[in-house]
Amino acid sequence: MSAEGTVSGFVGAMGFTTDEVSGTRVTGTAELGPQHHTPWGVVHGGVYCAIVESAASIGASTAVQEHGQFSVGVNNSTDFVRSMTAGRIDVVAEPVQQGRTQQLWQVTLTREDGTLVAQGRVRLQNVPLPGS
Repeated sequence: MSAEGTVSGFVGAMGFTTDEVSGTRVTGTAELGPQHHTPWGVVHGGVYCAIVESAASIGASTAVQEHGQFSVGVNNSTDFVRSMTAGRIDVVAEPVQQGRTQQLWQVTLTREDGTLVAQGRVRLQNVPLPGS
């Protein structure tokens, strides 16, 4: 993971890029458009779920990296508040609880004007890095 920019090909395909990455906060943006639409012309809820899980996973994994671990999502509960057709969303992820084996992160997705689009909570399990 890099501290700035796209973290993986999947994350990049969603249009999500990170600005700030730490074990206690992840911020970034996503440019959404027709490539993210349902057949009815609005951004698919799965895109919001994937951004929520990605932001939480990036932060949680950063928090445990020095222990030879990374974090995998075990539950994602994302609420869709407003629909969008196109534009930038701002992403902020912060931990609610960080333990030895699990973490809980809260993620908000807002329009450029600060209006809430979606919010989610992700429970993550801390696991050993492959090859550890």
